[in-house]
Amino acid sequence: MKLAGIHHVSAITADAEKNHDFFTRILGMRLVKKTVNQDSTSSYHLFYADAEGTPGTDMTYFDIPNAGRTYPGVSSISNTGFRVMSDEALDFWKKRFETLQIEHDEIRERFGRKTLSFIDDEGSRLMLVVDNGDGVPYGIPWVKEDIPEPFSIVGLGPVTLTVRKPESTAGVLIDVLNFTEIGSYPSIVEGMPEIRVFSTGEGGPASEVHLETRTDLPVERPGRGSVHHVAFRVKTMEEYQEWENHLRKNGFMTSGLVDRYYFKSIYFREPNGILYELATDEPGFTSDEPIDKLGETLALPPFLEPRRAEIEASLRPINTN
Repeated sequence: MKLAGIHHVSAITADAEKNHDFFTRILGMRLVKKTVNQDSTSSYHLFYADAEGTPGTDMTYFDIPNAGRTYPGVSSISNTGFRVMSDEALDFWKKRFETLQIEHDEIRERFGRKTLSFIDDEGSRLMLVVDNGDGVPYGIPWVKEDIPEPFSIVGLGPVTLTVRKPESTAGVLIDVLNFTEIGSYPSIVEGMPEIRVFSTGEGGPASEVHLETRTDLPVERPGRGSVHHVAFRVKTMEEYQEWENHLRKNGFMTSGLVDRYYFKSIYFREPNGILYELATDEPGFTSDEPIDKLGETLALPPFLEPRRAEIEASLRPINTN
């Protein structure tokens, strides 16, 4: 079995409205689902993606208003990549970040590709990466007036895992999840080992995990802007059950089969404590909303719909228009 790449990345925000403004107005992504954290229904769960909510394009945030600051460290998902289609797009974004006063790095080459690191107001560690289109197909741009379509974000790129002891994480990626190690590139931190690159599915940035070793950091203390988990794509429902059996045979305690309605999931932690999710491509975000209305109102899966009045009463009003 082969996973098809990154499905989504889920992080934490302490301010849903500012978070919405950043991802929709500044980054030009589409809010494709405004729902709740199914494990804590008094909290919003916001999904930002391409024009159609294509698997592999969505960054999601749990809204936790009292979340403290993040203290970066190991045993973490330390960076989330987003794909753009050309060097010219990267130049456009650098100028846009300068104009909008978004904190960013200089354009830097990583693993033979041009990249641009940046952060939002809460310290989410993000990166644009140029994807030449040879691997996982691009998503469908959500066209905004001030962002030309050729420069739009077209999906998630690599995720970076930062750990103190890389071999156990590498072992799970290769021996359990069937990734292939395809190379490495220099760390920007002097004296640290090269960052190792693992790939699955059709290849390219949307299929990659970058494994960074940091022996100089404590364990991360997560808060606003930190990543909660990364999800990898399971292409078919048949493989979904097979992955559950495969993980348990390899000694992992899993969540079991979890129906999130928009996709079906399996959760487990790898040896360095990072939370992984395996999520199906189907049935998708149009299960309960037409494609032209995605994200406009509070969506609840059928098993929560009978509690709508109670859930809405527990949520603070937010403006996502």
